[in-house]
Amino acid sequence: MRDPRYDVLFEPVQIGPVRTRNRFYQVPHCNGMGHVHPSAMARMRGIKAEGGWGVVCTEECEISPLSEFSPYIEARLWDERDIPALARMCEAVHQHGSLAGVELAFNGYSAPNRYSREIPWAPSNTPVRGYDPVQARAMSRADIQQLRVMHRAAALRAREAGFDVIYVYAGHDLGMPFHFLTPRNNRRTDEYGGVLENRVRLLRELIEDTRDAVGDRCAVAVRLAVDEHMAGGLSREGEGAEIFSMLADLPDLWDVNVADWSNDSVTARFASEAYQEAFLLGLKAMTRKPVVGVGRFTSPDTMVSLIRRGVLDLIGAARPSIADPFLPKKIEEGRVEEIRECIGCNVCVSGDHTSTPLRCTQNPTMGEEWRRGWHPESVKCAQQPGRVLVVGAGPAGLECARILGARGMEVALADSLRTLGGRVALEAKLPGLASWARVIDYRLDALSRLASVEIYRESPLQAQDVLDFAAEHVFIATGSHWRRDGLGRSLRQSLPGLECLPVLTPDDLMAGVLPPSPVLLFDDDHYYMGSVLAEHLVARGVEVIFVTPAADVAAWTHNTLEQHRIQRRLLELNITIVPSHTLVRCTPQGLVTGCVYTDRTRFIPATSLLLVTSREPEQDLYQALANAPERVHAAGISTLKLIGDCVAPGTIAAAVYSGHRMAREFDVPADSLVVHREIPYIEL
Repeated sequence: MRDPRYDVLFEPVQIGPVRTRNRFYQVPHCNGMGHVHPSAMARMRGIKAEGGWGVVCTEECEISPLSEFSPYIEARLWDERDIPALARMCEAVHQHGSLAGVELAFNGYSAPNRYSREIPWAPSNTPVRGYDPVQARAMSRADIQQLRVMHRAAALRAREAGFDVIYVYAGHDLGMPFHFLTPRNNRRTDEYGGVLENRVRLLRELIEDTRDAVGDRCAVAVRLAVDEHMAGGLSREGEGAEIFSMLADLPDLWDVNVADWSNDSVTARFASEAYQEAFLLGLKAMTRKPVVGVGRFTSPDTMVSLIRRGVLDLIGAARPSIADPFLPKKIEEGRVEEIRECIGCNVCVSGDHTSTPLRCTQNPTMGEEWRRGWHPESVKCAQQPGRVLVVGAGPAGLECARILGARGMEVALADSLRTLGGRVALEAKLPGLASWARVIDYRLDALSRLASVEIYRESPLQAQDVLDFAAEHVFIATGSHWRRDGLGRSLRQSLPGLECLPVLTPDDLMAGVLPPSPVLLFDDDHYYMGSVLAEHLVARGVEVIFVTPAADVAAWTHNTLEQHRIQRRLLELNITIVPSHTLVRCTPQGLVTGCVYTDRTRFIPATSLLLVTSREPEQDLYQALANAPERVHAAGISTLKLIGDCVAPGTIAAAVYSGHRMAREFDVPADSLVVHREIPYIEL
């Protein structure tokens, strides 16, 4: 039964001509599927509706080839041929009684039009965002009128597709209406530039056009960034609030956030839950229309507080709805403890930046709902239930045991340590990563409710122990360790002279060892570990020189929207950063490094070396068993598989996915594991 404290979250909300089933609102978010994988996108959105999200929206939806976002994969409504794909999503959402929303987008100078080769538009002449050697041209009055016509036509197509909520997009420093709002982008001197009232004109006209076209049946929403977190940009205390006030009652719904995307979706390392509340406070009092906002909300108590205090009418979410599509239903059914909380790692965001279907550290079924037929809350019972041994209780082992238990298998999960969680238990103690412990907490809670699963702590197993256990299926999840010879992307053989200095790895630091100061930290991993350890060391008084072959620190975190914050943090800590350099050799006095472009060397004095390069899979136990097939067969073991980092070290998300997939598929015939894919229609 639902806790009465949460009843307010399940009240319907009127949004213009439509009414929500509750206050849970999945705001528009990218997913790497869009127009290329429409069936996958529809299935993913439909499952969110099934999980109780009262409104489920698309990602950005292109309205014209005059502003297309290649190589990023978004939705499209260029013309009538795009309607069926999006109608499929609407049908999937409506099937569960939820409303479907679409974010119509024309991104102007933010879209270099790499596919269409059309010249981008902007309020004023300007280079496009990023480093494409392309400039956007200033829009004429005729262009503005054409944009209004295109937006109206797209709204009509959206209504035909079945959408209930249709957006005018003025957020993230992406949508053209937002570009007209900001003086740094809008240097016009006509009626669309200059004073704020003129800069708001296009946004007002698009709202009015959309209401006139579809407002009888569809709600018109505006997504507005009220603060840009930058000098000279829109601010909540300045023009951001003024714009909101000027248009207060014109749309049917306000979706309020901050710009740009990296500020709207800050990782947990740099922001806590509800971090956008300061920018939302007071806006609801300016309008009679409902307001939705975001802030990585995972706590039902926080959600209720936001409603009760009049901050929001609807609880918006992107990342929490990815981590747990059934979050609303779990609250409704009194299963709050079963919520799979977002950890704020932004692995989901990386899907958009790599033009691939999104994935999630907490929810390995995300992106696989249609492709593999996976559901986040259910798995098929095993064809022949039997006894299973999972060795290693890191992220892969925990997830594997959870799914095997849910499939009705008798599961023994053994780990050599008392503290479960493997690498996650260690990494969650590092600066800014505390929320990552949710990966462990969720799975241990789930395992505690499975009577068929037993957990054996402080149980190191040798090959004979595994043979004696009499399990039919054995899954090895023994993880990996960081290499201390320098091998990685840059160095393909051991670094000469390692005997000259104390050499440490991340494993040493997470075990409590501190290197002599100053330490040269060589980061050839390019994700979070090097920068987190640098922060960890400085907090303990160790001087750090950060050397990386990449052009900037933690280069892969551009994909998680946090690279600039990481580099700023290291600079604020007075860490010396030496980019574009690799290691050449160690000496007793320090390291010789080489420029990755010119091979010119430089000497950096240091008293110790911290190598963050690559990891070696821990496969000793597996190899001992695999090398004795007769004994394995005699012990009745029919399945012997590696999962997680001991197959190939990767992200925590990859380890969870590995354990999940193996547990689902180990007993399924290979020829039945059909991965669905979209087959393009050839137009003749």
